[in-house]
Amino acid sequence: MKCIKVFTFISALLISTLFSENIMAEMQPGMISLNPHIGGYAFSESKDINNSVVYGLGIGINVTRRFGLEGSFDYMNTDSKTSGVDINIPIYRVDALYHFQTEKKLVPFISAGFGTIDIQGTGVNNTDNLMSYGGGIKYFITKSLALRGDIRHILEMENTDRNNLIDFNDMSNNVIYTLGLNYMFSINKKKTTPPPVDSDGDGVNDDRDRCPDTPAGILVDSDGCPKDSDGDGVNDDRDRCPDTPAGVPVDSDGCPKDSDGDGVNDDRDRCPDTPAGVPVDSDGCPKDSDGDGVYDYLDECPDTLEGVKVDEKGCAIMVKEKVSIELKVQFEFDSAVIKETHTDDIRKLAEFLKKYPDTKTVIEGHTCDIGTEQYNLKLSLGRAESVRQRLAEYGIDSSRLEIIGLGETVPSADNKTEDGRKKNRRVFSVISTTVTKHQNNK
Repeated sequence: MKCIKVFTFISALLISTLFSENIMAEMQPGMISLNPHIGGYAFSESKDINNSVVYGLGIGINVTRRFGLEGSFDYMNTDSKTSGVDINIPIYRVDALYHFQTEKKLVPFISAGFGTIDIQGTGVNNTDNLMSYGGGIKYFITKSLALRGDIRHILEMENTDRNNLIDFNDMSNNVIYTLGLNYMFSINKKKTTPPPVDSDGDGVNDDRDRCPDTPAGILVDSDGCPKDSDGDGVNDDRDRCPDTPAGVPVDSDGCPKDSDGDGVNDDRDRCPDTPAGVPVDSDGCPKDSDGDGVYDYLDECPDTLEGVKVDEKGCAIMVKEKVSIELKVQFEFDSAVIKETHTDDIRKLAEFLKKYPDTKTVIEGHTCDIGTEQYNLKLSLGRAESVRQRLAEYGIDSSRLEIIGLGETVPSADNKTEDGRKKNRRVFSVISTTVTKHQNNK
């Protein structure tokens, strides 16, 4: 009845804490724990001992936040199933505990260990070894006080021979389950310290002050030395640029250096020796507006086109180049009508004439040797005229286009074959000129 009252009280305490504020467990290395508990012990069916209420106390230490060691003493008073003889049973155990989610309010853990069990009564006096494993939970009410529940599987290994050796073939499977409190505390005592002294009045006590003679009114760091917020070697009370990035060289005022005075600090200046007065870009280098590789202050031709090769003064290097185009137009027998297949060829010739407006051309008309010489001269002139008219449709002035009819007098192939005669029915023109142009960079 007494056990039921205790269990009811602890259960009520656990339920009340479910609505308390979020409390983190104080699972720190070196903390000592006390675990008074009450519960039950169930013996294996093969044991001639009745199950019983068990009382006990555990004392442990946290080796790390998660891992701990614990020694436990448990006691029960029961009797024999068959004879009713009163039996007293103390149990001694050493367990290793591993905790999970130690930063939470509810901390589960697992355990394993070993120990002994003494069975003492009239006509009975046995000491058996045991191994145990299991787990439990700790529910923290405060940082140092928790409700704790445990359950273990106890493997009781009976000593059966005269040498007190263990017989692993004769083991009892017992279970112990307990509910109790877990109180944690530290045995380290706080040291008393003398009243702090701050000789220079900078807010840092002398025992920590590395600069004990700081002038009054100077802001100091945690070591009591004048602050240098940006770490540039110039204290804040003299630093005119207190936000200088780390690693940037500064002058005596704590501002980034600009050795050549071009307005770009040395830490960003890729051309630190720029002559005075020369305009520079964002990298501190003299400007090169046309990108020809010659700085503006040396460039006599500042508007050079992109990609053009220049001399040391930044002016374009000019070269002469011969350009030409050739036109060949084939005709059907006894025809001056231009085939559609030659449209692109004539258009390209027109574009060339437009690109080079000072050029002129001679358009030659030709025939094969079929027909009279006088007829073929007329036909060849008609063919040349057809080409001139087509070029005029593309906007080419006729005054730039001279036509001549050569008839059959200048064959390009043998008129004795059909293939040769087809090749001779043609219009031919060649245009060439010399231009002066910029030399491009390769």
